[in-house]
Formats: sequence, C-alpha cells, structure tokens
Amino acid sequence: MTIMRPYHKISIIESGELLVKIPLELFAVETPHPYESLGANYGQHSPYFLRETVVKKLIAAQNYLHSLHPGWYIQIFDAYRPVDVQQFMVDYSFAQALGEQGIDESDLSPQELGEIWQKVYDIWAVPSLDMKTPPPHSTGAAVDITLVNNYGEVVNMGSPIDEMSERSYPDYFADKNPEFHRLRQLLNDVMIHVGFQRNPREWWHFSYGDQMWAWLSNQTTAYYGRWS
Repeated sequence: MTIMRPYHKISIIESGELLVKIPLELFAVETPHPYESLGANYGQHSPYFLRETVVKKLIAAQNYLHSLHPGWYIQIFDAYRPVDVQQFMVDYSFAQALGEQGIDESDLSPQELGEIWQKVYDIWAVPSLDMKTPPPHSTGAAVDITLVNNYGEVVNMGSPIDEMSERSYPDYFADKNPEFHRLRQLLNDVMIHVGFQRNPREWWHFSYGDQMWAWLSNQTTAYYGRWS
C-alpha cells in the first residue's frame, strides 16, 4: 500500500551518523519491551538504539525534565524499529482491529477493509522499503515515550501508547480533561526544548532529524534516512 504523508516531500541527505545504544540507566524503560514480547524480531540491534545526536538530545531532555520535576523520568517505550518490525506491528494492529470488532477479514467488503486499514495507518507509518519514504522509526531518529513520576508510577496521559483512536491526538483532551492535556504538554515542552518535534497524530512520538522533524521544523532536508 502506498500512502504519501506531507513529510515525504522532504529530501534526505543522509549524514551517516551511527546508530548507538541508549544509556537506559538514565531513563525509565517499558519492561518487557512491548513489541518483542509479541514476537517482533529486531535483529542485530535492540529497540533501544537511536542515532548518536538523537541520544544526546534525549539525555538533554531527561536532564531538563529533572530540572522541572526532580525524580521524574522519561520512559522509553520504543525507539529504533527495522522495517520488518514495522510490518509486523502493522499486521498485528490490523488483526487486533478485526478481533476487537469480532469480525473475519473474509467477511468484509473492499470498502470495509479499506476503512480498517485507514484506521491502522492513522497511527502506523507504512512499512515502506522505498529509501525516499522510510518509516520514521526505521531511521533511528524517532522515539516513543511517556513519563514516570517521582513515585515511580507511569503517568496517566489519558490513553495508552499506540491506541488507534482520536484520543491519541496530542490535543484531544484540550477541552475535555485539563490534567491529561497539561501532562501531554509537559512531555511536549520538555522534548521541544531540546530540539525534538512531536508527531501531530501521536502524543508519544517525537523525532529529531528525520523527514517528519524537517517538515515540522520548516527545514528543506532531513539528516537521517532508513538505517537498514
């Protein structure tokens, strides 16, 4: 399936910067890793890798969060994601959407199938193998995160990461629940402060240096293309 996003018009001038391990001791971490526990195979790199500059900026974000809220941590949900894992999660999410509705794919019309796929691709990037349109996570420039407070509790943001609904939109709770909106804004402010940009459709997804970041930052080129 081909779905063009607005950021796909951004050209990529690959920097060649290395993919490096995130120092997990500085962060909170989702355990077990949510996609590996489902059977996703990340190959030679764990999901806790990012481009070197992106890791440095993530550390800076954690330090800034500490200055605002001592004892709070950024919790890393997912980072680098090979295209094969992207495909695995797209397929899993499609099957999950069918299961939630108690329906079988063979019973659906092409229009009904298309509507479910649209719901999946509202959240998930297409697992494209085209080097000009890499999934953001496959560049090593995107990370999915939330917050953990000084009691070691995962902060309630109003909806879980990867939920396929409008509640995933960052400003969904702006006029519905001031506390959820405040916490989402806190996460955004911390990340924007050090140079990240937030996915307009996902409160948890931030990136630096990829096509989405360049598009949101009004840059003409991205630094990072698909890693592998």
